[in-house]
Amino acid sequence: MHKLMIPILFAIGTALFWGCYGPTIGNAQAPKLPGAGPAWSPFKPYVFIGVAYLVIAVVGGLVMMKVKGDSFSFSGVVPGTDRSSFDTVKWGFLAGTLGAAGALCLTSAMMFSKGNSALVMPIVFGGAVTVTAIVNLIKLRGNTDVNPLMWVGMALTLIGVVVVAKYTPHGHAPSKKADDTVQVEAGPSEAAPDTADVG
Repeated sequence: MHKLMIPILFAIGTALFWGCYGPTIGNAQAPKLPGAGPAWSPFKPYVFIGVAYLVIAVVGGLVMMKVKGDSFSFSGVVPGTDRSSFDTVKWGFLAGTLGAAGALCLTSAMMFSKGNSALVMPIVFGGAVTVTAIVNLIKLRGNTDVNPLMWVGMALTLIGVVVVAKYTPHGHAPSKKADDTVQVEAGPSEAAPDTADVG
């Protein structure tokens, strides 16, 4: 049971971080210029999403490789196996490409929906679960029996996405208006001191 808790905790951490991703990127929604379109495209915040990936993934990955005693060689056959270290490059880059493409789609969805994370995020997470199941099914290529409950779960996921998206509170926090600001009453102006007449 203890061995299962570690991946479960990391999975929960992923859900927490990605769950906050949508509302956070929604804050980068471009304001509309008078008589024109948005002030910036979804690609502008997307650049700094890439910077964050670069800093955390590359720098953090290299540091943890050093801590774990990994080899910094990314080629050649691993001794005692038929696997190549290049697999880490190939599959890691492919996974990163899919992640970056997903981040771009999510960022664009948030920008074009005017920061409506309540609509976008249930579709993202519900759809991701379904796609993962389908991809795993394709990878097994009929070498396993599919429990009909999997299809039931997909249907329930779709229903859940619709219900959550429909009934999650929508809208934005109220903005402060100029006429709602507290005005400080000005006190009586100080009279200028009387000057003595010089005789």
